[in-house]
Amino acid sequence: MTYTVKEIFLTLQGEGGQAGRVAVFCRFTGCNLWSGREQDRESAQCRFCDTDFVGTDGDNGGRFTTAAELAGAINSLWPSPSDTGQKLVVFTGGEPLLQLDAPLIAAMHALDFDIAVESNGTVLAPEGIDWLCISPKAGTPLLQTGGTELKLVYPQAGLDPADLAQLEFRQFWLQPMDGPHQAQNLQAAISYCLAHPQWGLSLQTHKLTGIP
Repeated sequence: MTYTVKEIFLTLQGEGGQAGRVAVFCRFTGCNLWSGREQDRESAQCRFCDTDFVGTDGDNGGRFTTAAELAGAINSLWPSPSDTGQKLVVFTGGEPLLQLDAPLIAAMHALDFDIAVESNGTVLAPEGIDWLCISPKAGTPLLQTGGTELKLVYPQAGLDPADLAQLEFRQFWLQPMDGPHQAQNLQAAISYCLAHPQWGLSLQTHKLTGIP
């Protein structure tokens, strides 16, 4: 399998239950809910995505012909010495589960990485993922109904947090939708969390701090 990657970079996890943790992000190209091109946004199943996942022209991006090659590129960005904290890779996109497979999972574990994934939940996850974050999108089939954390961009018309509260996740997060109504969405998310303590508030701290 050839893996197509937009970018690979060292950063701090910005959202959810691992916010602040050092991680190497590997952003795959491609998504099954939007082409990534602005001319297609209005016809996309997900219209609010704020991520560039088109092409392989980002930092350290490219085409990798083997799992070992991609794993090596990811490992090369981890600070030295390698025993300074548990190594973490976050596979994201686009939709990472269109490309993440058993050989790549095995290659990352062989290099002592914890594997986290950020997915829209429309593709079933393979075995071996250590931290699975699912972010459902309104109007799309949610096939992956369990994992580590459910992170709902809020509010979304047609997607009520109450309809997700019984799913098999250890953590439940509301993340205010960015954009022109971000301040209003933040207040709505805070109010919902206060009324429903099962849910916590997730902020995009990478945007607040200006890190990648």
